[in-house]
Amino acid sequence: MTFDAIGIAGSGMTTDRKWLDAISDNLANINTATPTSGNAFQERYVVAQAGPGNGGVSVTGTALGSATGRVVYEPTNPLADAGGYVRYPDIDLAQQMGDLIMAQRGYQANAAVVDRAKEIYQAGIQIGHA
Repeated sequence: MTFDAIGIAGSGMTTDRKWLDAISDNLANINTATPTSGNAFQERYVVAQAGPGNGGVSVTGTALGSATGRVVYEPTNPLADAGGYVRYPDIDLAQQMGDLIMAQRGYQANAAVVDRAKEIYQAGIQIGHA
């Protein structure tokens, strides 16, 4: 049972880490301009599902947001079209920051479960030695 807890929490930590990676990628590209003839940076979303067997979770892939983005008038931008417009991703900073906090807290909670399970396992070994 202790090993199950470690495995389940470990799978949660892996999923949270991948979620944090996607969020950091989104935040790093929130101000990435592209020509209006191309696609905007597409926001990344982690797709996860319940793991097989005794639980846990696994990342099954990533989904992408809209490539349309938002068109902004910036005539001094070197990527601007003839009308002075560039394309930016349509990423909501507030949503990303909220997701960042949730992913961080999820990672921390799963790490705490791993630590507690390890302590229980070690205590059980000590009982066996007594």
